[in-house]
Amino acid sequence: MANKKENAMILMEEIIQGIENVKGESIQKMDLRKIENTPFEFFVICSGNSNTQVSAIVNSIQKNVSKRLHEKPLHTEGLEMSEWVLIDYVNVVVHVFQRKTREFYNIEELWGDAISTQIVSNY
Repeated sequence: MANKKENAMILMEEIIQGIENVKGESIQKMDLRKIENTPFEFFVICSGNSNTQVSAIVNSIQKNVSKRLHEKPLHTEGLEMSEWVLIDYVNVVVHVFQRKTREFYNIEELWGDAISTQIVSNY
């Protein structure tokens, strides 16, 4: 049986695959485990070019994770406008942004103490 860390890593792989399935851009994972008092362990952040693509990314992530791991998010918010959608899988939180919104909020900078890794997509 996989431990908590392995489960989070497997979940992140499936999330990233879901993003890549619909050509999400600028995928970044952030390890927050060494930051005190964070309610989660990892962020996965990506961008889409329109509200339609953001919605497609969110749907692809949820479908991929559900199909492969039989997990559903605890909470999803922001789908109404699809400028910034947050998907909460408890230990892993996904942020799907439209590019301008991501640049404006710059959450990578806000969580500058996290270990950040840029994902190079194969498409």
